[in-house]
Amino acid sequence: MFYVSKRLEISFAHRLELDYESKCGRLHGHNAIVTVFCCSEKLDRNGMVTDFSKIKETVSGRLDHLYINETAGFNPTAENLAHWLCGLIPNCYKVIFQESEGNTAAYVKDGYENAAL
Repeated sequence: MFYVSKRLEISFAHRLELDYESKCGRLHGHNAIVTVFCCSEKLDRNGMVTDFSKIKETVSGRLDHLYINETAGFNPTAENLAHWLCGLIPNCYKVIFQESEGNTAAYVKDGYENAAL
């Protein structure tokens, strides 16, 4: 099995739809770190699992310097963003979404809980 990961830093704004009172329900921003993990049993015709530039294009193009509520179509929690990104990137099995120094969420596809990287 071949594994790759890509770490990106992005800036974005959002507000959360919550059923309780919270300052996160107001518009606010984050400088986040997103780490994407991909794997494949075979390399593509270019010798890659997933092109790093395609990972960057997907993450940055959909999140960086944007107001996520206008584009995501769901409540943009760190957990939901990690899950959403994982589904958009070819061969992705895990996304770690660190929205601030102390707040990190991860999504791992079923069957990949013990994968490398």
